[in-house]
Amino acid sequence: MEKQGFFQRLVGRVKSAFRNDSTLVISGDPKVLELFGVNAGSIAVNEQTAMQVSAVSACIQILGGTIASLPIHIYRNIGEEDRERVKTPLSTLLNVEPCPAWTASAMVEWWIRCVALRGDAYTEIIRDGFGNVSRLVPLHPATVTPVVLEDGHIIYKVVGSKKERVIPDFRMLHIPGAGYDGTTGTSRSVISDAASSIRIAIASDNHSENFFSNGVTTKHALKAPGVLTEEQVQALRNRWKEKYTGISNYGSPMVLTEGMDVQELSMSSVDAELLASRKYQVIDIARAFGVPPFMIGAQETTTSWGTGIEQMTIGFVRFTLSRYLKRIQDELNRKLFDTQSDMFVEFNLKGLLKGDAKAEGESLRQARGGSQGPGWMTLNEIRKINNLPSIAGGDEIYDPIGGANEPKDTGTNAGPDNQQA
Repeated sequence: MEKQGFFQRLVGRVKSAFRNDSTLVISGDPKVLELFGVNAGSIAVNEQTAMQVSAVSACIQILGGTIASLPIHIYRNIGEEDRERVKTPLSTLLNVEPCPAWTASAMVEWWIRCVALRGDAYTEIIRDGFGNVSRLVPLHPATVTPVVLEDGHIIYKVVGSKKERVIPDFRMLHIPGAGYDGTTGTSRSVISDAASSIRIAIASDNHSENFFSNGVTTKHALKAPGVLTEEQVQALRNRWKEKYTGISNYGSPMVLTEGMDVQELSMSSVDAELLASRKYQVIDIARAFGVPPFMIGAQETTTSWGTGIEQMTIGFVRFTLSRYLKRIQDELNRKLFDTQSDMFVEFNLKGLLKGDAKAEGESLRQARGGSQGPGWMTLNEIRKINNLPSIAGGDEIYDPIGGANEPKDTGTNAGPDNQQA
């Protein structure tokens, strides 16, 4: 009720600040470029052009797809340090369907794409008459404008197809990027930081496309025995281009008359260097996104994160994904729950941080305890990790001092494929 009262006061204070005479223009629109005196034919780095670069697209798919695959669990604090997992309708919104038009995985991928390409991701929180969250509706960042009021609160101006609305901060999930300045993260999106590398990559791709489409890998010079007029030169050039250039004409026999001769030219050093530089742009772009180059196909690169997919995945989670996960968790917890609530959400990273079967089995064996010392996990807790049902007598932790029975080493209580743990 307090928040609803604040919202009513808020609308009255800002109503005069917004008028319904605005027109929505996407920042990547050529009209915007013309306003700033930039030639629309030049290379503009925006979300559309950046996604045409394979390295950018691959990085966003790796980040978004990986985070979207992680389940979001809801917990309740019990006492000072314990917690228990709870199942609420909010679990369905975060893991299955936030609203009729979106799946939960698509929404999370959309968040990551918006944060990387635009600097901010927005999702409207819709509550029912009892104050419970009933829907989460993702919004396009181009339709949302955050405004900081004098008292420090943020409101969001949302421009729709029919009208514009003002949404208070407690009804908007705002997930910013690393460039967040207290209002937006637009000025420091990943593609703005990596604009130079992306621009070079676009130019390299365009050059390579033209280079290979106009004769694949060779260029030619035509030599005439006499002096040709400008009209004859142009006609000869057009005729040659029509008959002998392009992939569709590759291998066609050349027919020269009137003493004409053809000389094949080797690839220029500029062409060779530009084509070779494409792989370095992949590394630069991957560095900006925090994605190891080998994860997007740059196989010539190496990593110091250790050998094996487990170690590399753990490094990726710790040094890259954790930054995105922390921002998302913080925003979900402060907007979906009351400040006095003992509930909170958390991504489940067990699937990504899971080691190989042998190492995991040895770790769980030590956790169970035995001749090597006391344990710190019960048999049923170990079975739960491996999605196995509880068994009778499996809720005791082995304690040689306290007198608990030492667990029998059947060789089956550690591995994930063990049905008799």
